[in-house]
Amino acid sequence: MCRACVSPLIAHPSLFSQPGGLAGLFKPPTRRGFMAVAVSAAAAPLAGQAQTVPWANTPANAPAPTGPETIFRGGNIVTMAGDTMAEAIAVTGGRITAVGAAADVMALATRDTRIVNLQGRTLLPGLIDPHNHTALSSLYLELLTDIGYLKNRTRADLLANLRQLVANTPEGQWVMVSNFDNLLQGGDLSRTELDGISTTRPIFVWYTNGHDAAVNSAALRAANIPEDIGALPGGGHFGRGPDGRLDGRVFEMSAMLKVVSVGLPRITPQLATQAINRYMQAAAATGNTLLHEPGTMKSEWIEGFSQIAATAPLRLSASLMYEDMAGFAPYRSLGLGPRAAQLPNSLLMLYGVKIVGDGSNQTRTGGQTQPYLGGTDMGQPNFNADQMKQMVAAVKAAGMPVLIHCNGDKTIDFSLDAIEAAYGNSTAFGINRIEHATMLRQDQIVRMKRLNIEPSFLMNHVTLYGAAYRDQIFGPTRAAFTDPAGACAKEGVRFTLHTDSPCSPLGTLRLVQTAVTRICQVDNSVIGADQAVTVRRALESVTVDAARQLGLADRLGTVERGKEADFTILEENPLTVDPTKIAAIKVSETWVAGQKKFG
Repeated sequence: MCRACVSPLIAHPSLFSQPGGLAGLFKPPTRRGFMAVAVSAAAAPLAGQAQTVPWANTPANAPAPTGPETIFRGGNIVTMAGDTMAEAIAVTGGRITAVGAAADVMALATRDTRIVNLQGRTLLPGLIDPHNHTALSSLYLELLTDIGYLKNRTRADLLANLRQLVANTPEGQWVMVSNFDNLLQGGDLSRTELDGISTTRPIFVWYTNGHDAAVNSAALRAANIPEDIGALPGGGHFGRGPDGRLDGRVFEMSAMLKVVSVGLPRITPQLATQAINRYMQAAAATGNTLLHEPGTMKSEWIEGFSQIAATAPLRLSASLMYEDMAGFAPYRSLGLGPRAAQLPNSLLMLYGVKIVGDGSNQTRTGGQTQPYLGGTDMGQPNFNADQMKQMVAAVKAAGMPVLIHCNGDKTIDFSLDAIEAAYGNSTAFGINRIEHATMLRQDQIVRMKRLNIEPSFLMNHVTLYGAAYRDQIFGPTRAAFTDPAGACAKEGVRFTLHTDSPCSPLGTLRLVQTAVTRICQVDNSVIGADQAVTVRRALESVTVDAARQLGLADRLGTVERGKEADFTILEENPLTVDPTKIAAIKVSETWVAGQKKFG
């Protein structure tokens, strides 16, 4: 998990083969292009609706279909609209046109209707990850080899894997790896330890927090890093041991760039496009039909991503960072505000403004009201109370909802104060969210209910770091109340679950399983059993509530007549299997706007 938010290092323009970095992959938007967007938006009641209707571009005198294009039947159809179940669904033009008894729905079929026999499988509304760094994840996973905890549970396995990678790497090439977790994989790596693996091939190990790395002597030589190098802009620096020599640790983007820019091959348009498409396919394979990119989508990338999303295997949604908020200006005519604005002829939508309020609990940089275990340090928010109020007021003045990254409870206090000052308890501009909300207190939950603010939990904190929170960072009592979904459910506060990829792995069903079981996979212990929720409540958090938190309540999240036909089809029913087996359920198919995208 990251120190502040996902590091944008991998998308730095200097790493690309063409000017402009990721934005340079596509022709820059022009004023004429922006006007075309505005005209297209004005022409449709729902932006982007036309492209989901197969006969929209046929001659005016061509007959429209007289029956459903597709009917699903023969399985468990969990509508997520209350406790309602259905025997069959009809879909036409990318939308659900009938839900109900099989006999009634089948009576609508014509000889041209495609019948999808579920064969006992379970159909749900499409699973949604409401906080996923799609662009950065795709490059991160494409360019570096994953050596993280889920692949190397012990230090011995990690070092053996690195030795094998070195053996498989030709002389003169770098070994570039990522996702190393110093908290779960035996502590920091050093120059000496990496020199023990190779003194000739440069090694770069990027930590999972995104802000730290470790290198060997060969990497320091190849990158021309002198022993007397000093501090760099933005907090960048190289660590030193007790003897004053560089110890192989590298901190923050300006320092890591000096190494990565030498070791990584240039990112070409072909490589970047391939990486993004491959990542979206992987996300669809885990059951996702929508990913929301919070803040790390830059405004100059929007036009390019709208091109990719035109043929993507799932929907994409994005908010912009507070500092980039002016980049929304060309898209105002699409209807930014309480509802997501969809770009024409694309599956890309825009919604909300993000503020990064503090850091990470794993690196003790989340702003707390109590000290971290074993010391007096409480971390600190990135902004003081007045600054936070000014920023949130500016988001409200722009007519949009705010998403505030808060891992510590002090930062949550500042954020709730700022939201109340600007919005009161209004949701007229959309649902205001607290991202991660890891150390959310009971009194803050009560206050959030009054203010109609909702959290989105990174539930993989519990399964990956629950034991570390208990034993190293917070102590048993505070650790038991991390990501308190159970308390929110009891208080009537709606919430969602997210992966924050690449900070934790793809897999929405894993989030559901952890919310239900609260099991930490490191030692199989249960972290805060009273914070567990029911399977249905966990499923609501990644379907109906996730859609609502992204301004899509009227379009997605439930299987109901009139909504868009986004479905996830599973080999087993998560409502009936052993809760400890939910993450292992095989995803059979995903459908987006009535089209099968995976399976």
